[in-house]
Amino acid sequence: MKITYKGDYALKALLALSINYIEEGRDRIMPIQEIASTGDMPKKFLEQIFLALIKGGFVVSRRGVNGGFQLARHPRDITVGEVIRFIEGPIEPLPCVAGSYKGCKDLASCIFRGVWKEVKDAISVVIDTLTFEELVLRYKSQKLGSGAACDFVI
Repeated sequence: MKITYKGDYALKALLALSINYIEEGRDRIMPIQEIASTGDMPKKFLEQIFLALIKGGFVVSRRGVNGGFQLARHPRDITVGEVIRFIEGPIEPLPCVAGSYKGCKDLASCIFRGVWKEVKDAISVVIDTLTFEELVLRYKSQKLGSGAACDFVI
C-alpha cells in the first residue's frame, strides 16, 4: 500500500471537516480555501479531490458565495480504511493476497503470500477501526499537550 498526495490530502481534508463538524456543528459549511490552509494543500488539487469525495459519499457541497463543503456523515461513521480504499484502491501489498488472483503458478505454495496477507491484515486492523471522530480526539489531545494555539498542519 502506498499513499499518494491525493490520498494524503483527502485524509487531511476530511480531518479538517471532522474538526469543523465536532467543534462548530454539523451545519457549518467550510470554504475550500479554509480547508486548504489547514493542511497546506493546493486549492486546485483539493477541488479535484473533493469531486471524488462527493462521489464517494463522504462530503456534500454547497455552491455560491457562502459555499464550501461539509461531511455527509458523522465522523464516527467514516473510517480511514474506507477513505484510503476509495481514493487509493486495494491495500494489499501484492495482488496475490486478494482472493481472486490467478496470475501466479506458485500461488498455493508461496511462503511469501502468507506474509503479505499478515501485513494486509495488520494494516486493516488499524485503518478499518480508526474513525475520523477518533482522529479529532487525538488532534485535540495533541493540541492540548503541546500547548499550541494554532490550526493543524499535518
